[in-house]
Amino acid sequence: MKNPLQLTINVVLALAVAVLYFLHFSHKAVAPVVATTSSTAVVTTPEPAADTAATPAQTAPETSAPAVAAAPAQDNTSDFSGKLAYVESSKMLDGYQGMKDARKAFEGKARGWEKQNQSMLATFKAAVEGYQKQAPTLSAEQRAATEQKLQEQQQQVAQQQQQLQAQAQQEEAKLTQSVLESVNKKVEAYGKAHGYKLILIAAPSGTIAYGEKNLDITTPVLAYLNANYHRK
Repeated sequence: MKNPLQLTINVVLALAVAVLYFLHFSHKAVAPVVATTSSTAVVTTPEPAADTAATPAQTAPETSAPAVAAAPAQDNTSDFSGKLAYVESSKMLDGYQGMKDARKAFEGKARGWEKQNQSMLATFKAAVEGYQKQAPTLSAEQRAATEQKLQEQQQQVAQQQQQLQAQAQQEEAKLTQSVLESVNKKVEAYGKAHGYKLILIAAPSGTIAYGEKNLDITTPVLAYLNANYHRK
């Protein structure tokens, strides 16, 4: 049967691995919802021209002149020509300097949290090793009291690790939200300046199933974002 203290060490080390894994920023960007203008393009089905064909009761006699073919319904979608486009979210965010800087800032803070975690583990490990060396010379009561203290210390380490996790999550969400808000504003400004009625987001999750490549404006939008990075 394993030593209870050894089990305690294993639990803490397992928690440490989980924290260190979490603190490694994954760099996976979440696709933002980008609205370019207050007006939304709505594609409607063209309505057929009214009264273009006669009903059976109104059919002209056979001796009458041939009926004139009805004019084709007007294609309303032509109004959207050149005004619809999409951007690839992952390509846009990975290439945006603002996102790169946010990731560097997060990684810098993550290294600080990792140092805190390693320091806590080193302190606890030293306390356990010190007890193991002294255990043969201690009475049963002394051993029980020391083990109780070590268990309490282990619980404190676990709580502090949870706090570091929560702090990392909050900081990551804060940095990401700040970047996405900036991107949204700049894409909106780009859309208005270039006369787009709607700019969609093509995300890896499959928000857009298909789009012609000539509608992909990721490259010019990314260039615009980086050129206006330091502008509000």
